[in-house]
Amino acid sequence: MATETDKRKESAVGLNYPMLTKSNYIVWSLKVKVFMQAHGIWEAVEPKDPEAVIEEKKDKLALAAIYQCIPDDMLLTIAEKTTTKGAWDAIKTMCLGADRVRKAKVQTMKAEFESLRMTDGEALDDFCMRLNALVTKIRELGEDMAESYVVKKLLRAMPPKFLQITSTIEQFGDLEVMTVEETIGSLKAHDERLKGSTEHTSNQLLLTKDEWKKREIGEGQLLMTKEEWAKKYEKGGTETSRSQRGGNYYNLNRRQI
Repeated sequence: MATETDKRKESAVGLNYPMLTKSNYIVWSLKVKVFMQAHGIWEAVEPKDPEAVIEEKKDKLALAAIYQCIPDDMLLTIAEKTTTKGAWDAIKTMCLGADRVRKAKVQTMKAEFESLRMTDGEALDDFCMRLNALVTKIRELGEDMAESYVVKKLLRAMPPKFLQITSTIEQFGDLEVMTVEETIGSLKAHDERLKGSTEHTSNQLLLTKDEWKKREIGEGQLLMTKEEWAKKYEKGGTETSRSQRGGNYYNLNRRQI
């Protein structure tokens, strides 16, 4: 009678594994690895004990899982591989190239990693995704990138507005044990404070502009040239005189009547 573990292993073959294409090997390999780990058959590719003999049924289940997520032309190429380990290594070699080509790719990506910088208009989340994606690709090519090395690079890549928080982390944090996730969390907290401060300052500036506009309108009404003042008072005086003369004339006529 099949155990629950055996049932889970057998169900792995029926899963819709991602299909390998010419450009998605890194993402494909990560997904397939997790799928196979979840169903207890990844040991056929990376055994915990290199000296241990892989159970034949487990190896065939893992090989069947690989067969269903590679294109037909690649399947014909690796058909002679009788073990999951052999098939997996062959796929990796075909997608990533020979060792010399792989090393050349690593050097190119590491140069790109070293020149990586966050621009002033770029969102912190977007930059961190770019950096993590590049690190994942480099590690997938077999290059060891220590967590501390990535953390230090992340701090160096920040724009000047993050200078205060990066200096604090470098002075008081232990970069040798700090993870990338912890560093990103500290940078995000600082970024949110900066955004709040900017919004508050912006509101103050807008209020000041309104006040200045009101002052300009008021001063525009009060400040007149000498000629404008003269015309205004001359006009006012003339109208007043006419009104007074009209009133006197009216009163005088009434007295005569």
